[in-house]
Amino acid sequence: MSQGHRSGLNAVSSALLAMSRQLEVRDVLKTIVASARELLDAEYAALGVPDDHGGFAQFVVDGVSEEQWRAIGPLPRQHGILAAMLHKAEPERLADVRKDPRFEGWPPAHPDMSDFLGLPIRYGDETLGALFLANKNCPKPDGGCGFTAEDEELLSILAQHAAIALTNARLYERSRELTIAEERSRLAHELHDAVSQKLFSLRLTAQAAATLVDRDPSRAKGELQQVATLAAEAADELRAAVVELRPAALDEDGLVATLRTHTQVLDRAHSAEVTFESCAVRALPAAQEEAMLRVAQEALHNALRHSGAEHVSVALVRRGAGAVLRVTDDGSGFDPRAIRRAGRHLGLVSMRDRAGGVGGQLTVESEPGKGTTIEMEVPGG
Repeated sequence: MSQGHRSGLNAVSSALLAMSRQLEVRDVLKTIVASARELLDAEYAALGVPDDHGGFAQFVVDGVSEEQWRAIGPLPRQHGILAAMLHKAEPERLADVRKDPRFEGWPPAHPDMSDFLGLPIRYGDETLGALFLANKNCPKPDGGCGFTAEDEELLSILAQHAAIALTNARLYERSRELTIAEERSRLAHELHDAVSQKLFSLRLTAQAAATLVDRDPSRAKGELQQVATLAAEAADELRAAVVELRPAALDEDGLVATLRTHTQVLDRAHSAEVTFESCAVRALPAAQEEAMLRVAQEALHNALRHSGAEHVSVALVRRGAGAVLRVTDDGSGFDPRAIRRAGRHLGLVSMRDRAGGVGGQLTVESEPGKGTTIEMEVPGG
């Protein structure tokens, strides 16, 4: 076995291990694309999962920035070479995709591509998706394709195992959906019981206050204070239950897009300016993404409700194989030690629990009058 072939097989092995660590379909898709691009040293990689309406249910890319992707526009349709890869059983290697008669052009913001390697991802008779690579990073022979026959062989091996990983992830998600449905039903019963009792108490207490307001104002005031207490307890119970449900946006859009949308909504809803930025963040394991989202939500809630901040910034950046979330505000700040001594925690305990539960860590920096920074780091997959 040649040294180059052995090196290629080692790279395939590493890619397969990376795929096997993922359980979510979206994570598997991103891992496949990133692994294929790295394995064959291509500038661009993409994987399209077809829908039943002539488009793609999911289309994952690697090598294209978020700004470029937004500028390109809507997801592509099943046409030209994209469609051919969904219906062919064998790989396709082209010296210049632009010269192929099936090429139908691309949007103005689309990166320029030349040499091309694509193949379907199949499991039995079902085509799960199509994997594409473009612009191999190597000297191009005149009129030749940068991708080699060995590249084609390695990608075929990767695609076979990708089909297994993707099928397993789908089965896992279907199983989880059933579990979530059962959990939602259980929560609905619990919420009905708990909140109904609280609302019943609220109604009786409010009625008592209305009766007493003329003849015993002091007692009426006490009843109204009880109304406020019961309302707060009901809100806390609702919030605690809802927080345990994984948001659908994470599965559909990923952490970066979900955080961006969340901060945009908060920016419109509050007088404080709320901003978001991200840099080179790859997909994380689902549990880590959910924990990061929950910590961001809790930190934003504290900043916007309690700190009096004029500016709140959220940043998500890559660090090694993992990522760091940072929520910073210019509000009133606080003394973390005094908060602990007073038995209050502003959600810090739950945030630390969430970070620790996914192998991460949480740090809090704050001083009275100097704002607050909450930082959460996770290790990645």
